Amino acid sequence: MEDASPMDRLICGDVGYGKTEIALRAAFKSVNDGKQVAILVPTTLLAEQHYKTFSERFERYPVNIDCLSRFRSKKQQLEILDRLKEGKTDIVIGTHRLVQKDIKFKDLGLAVIDEEQRFGVKHKEKLKKMRKNIDVLSMTATPIPRTLHMSLMGVRDISVIQTPPEHRQAIISYISEFDPVIVTEAIQKEMDRKGQIFFIHNNINTIWNIAKYLKELVPEVRLAVAHGRLNEDKLEKAMFQFLNKEIDMLVCTTIVESGLDIPNANTIIVNRADRFGLAQIYQLRGRVGRSNEQAYAYLLIAKEAALTRDAEKRLRVLMEHTGLGAGFQIAMNDMKIRGGGAALGVSQSGHIAAVGYDMFLRLMEDSIATLKGETVVEKLEPEINVPMSVFIPESYIPDIDQRLMAYRRLAKMMELKEVADFKEELSDRFGSLPIEAGNLLLKIMLKIISIKAGVKKLDLNEQMLFIWFSELHQKRPFAVLEMVDKNPKQYYFMPDNGLKVLLNGQGLGGIIAQTKNILMEIAGYVN
Repeated sequence: MEDASPMDRLICGDVGYGKTEIALRAAFKSVNDGKQVAILVPTTLLAEQHYKTFSERFERYPVNIDCLSRFRSKKQQLEILDRLKEGKTDIVIGTHRLVQKDIKFKDLGLAVIDEEQRFGVKHKEKLKKMRKNIDVLSMTATPIPRTLHMSLMGVRDISVIQTPPEHRQAIISYISEFDPVIVTEAIQKEMDRKGQIFFIHNNINTIWNIAKYLKELVPEVRLAVAHGRLNEDKLEKAMFQFLNKEIDMLVCTTIVESGLDIPNANTIIVNRADRFGLAQIYQLRGRVGRSNEQAYAYLLIAKEAALTRDAEKRLRVLMEHTGLGAGFQIAMNDMKIRGGGAALGVSQSGHIAAVGYDMFLRLMEDSIATLKGETVVEKLEPEINVPMSVFIPESYIPDIDQRLMAYRRLAKMMELKEVADFKEELSDRFGSLPIEAGNLLLKIMLKIISIKAGVKKLDLNEQMLFIWFSELHQKRPFAVLEMVDKNPKQYYFMPDNGLKVLLNGQGLGGIIAQTKNILMEIAGYVN
């Protein structure tokens, strides 16, 4: 925060790892330096909880804290706005209300965005305008792909909290189809140890029916319903009953997803988990296991057959990463499933449409490296011309998406072993390779070795091989001369600095095998 340039840092810490503690200390430093602090949170409930936490922590200090949310009346909201404008409020905690036009700060120094992944691009655009010269601290357990990608590229700073709180235990997770026996057992087991339960059902229209059904399943359970369309008093009442242990189970929507800290709640049951995003289920699962008790998460899904491919991938990732501190790995997997996201907010569609997404990201990464003063060596993309048909026939892989995926994977390969493994995978999934697909793998193999040899263009016919080099991509470009001197009858240089090689291989297979050996020999000389 003391740097000359404004801070834009992402804190990625697992659920309950102490991100709020960092926010408290950053806010205290900012207020100490005479600046105001805005804390932006996604839900009214979280705003109220943060307000309570901050008020308790700063009780002994002359710090004025306000909370701006729909739990405040119109009159109270206007009073808070006046205090902000006059500089009487040091810290304001609020929901999206904080990015409305009527908000004016006297001297804003720090903006803290909690659960950063919950805010849309438009809100972030408004924040950008508000925050040109202020420090920004964003916090999340599972950054969305766009945020993570920007942080990994170096557009934003990132800090990862990896140490779990002492005595914290990993949450035990189960995935199963909806089964009344499992639900009953989960609720009773938690009640037997005097704990509390979250039951997530993300459909307001049927939530009362499910609450009634659960009451019939377990008559002795005391339950309340909470969702975003309840009026303030009823919602507040349900939440306070849960906080004060007056009820055993809260049947609710994802309103409880963000940051709520209820240490006594150690079982969560998520109905139709297949309909949630990865980060969302991870956040929901993080509502439990916040004390030293063993916590349990039950992810209930529809019949196996009804799962979409992405839902299946998401659930598999969740089950693979059940240990403490898995949020970062889950976010990385989310980026794999969904792609890296748009780096330039709402205004980027034109550039991407013009050059294509992968190319756009590459150009951006190069620009960032240039701004950082790093030398950017363009990636070598050799041009390989061989006298054979190279493609994946439609009859071999009929599904166009799978064919495109195969081409994309081949284009990214950098090692010969990857080609061999892919060939085995194709044979296993689709049967023996047709000639054209086999030729394509041979061409990719030549491309990989050409990159290692620093070759930018390769032309092959039945008797001759012509090679042109990229000296930028060779450690010892002049070492090729040693090879030519050893065998002047086979190799000689052309006027345009290309290398001409006489071949004596039999048939196409023999010529390609000989070309492969020559390229590997060149790679040995120049590296």
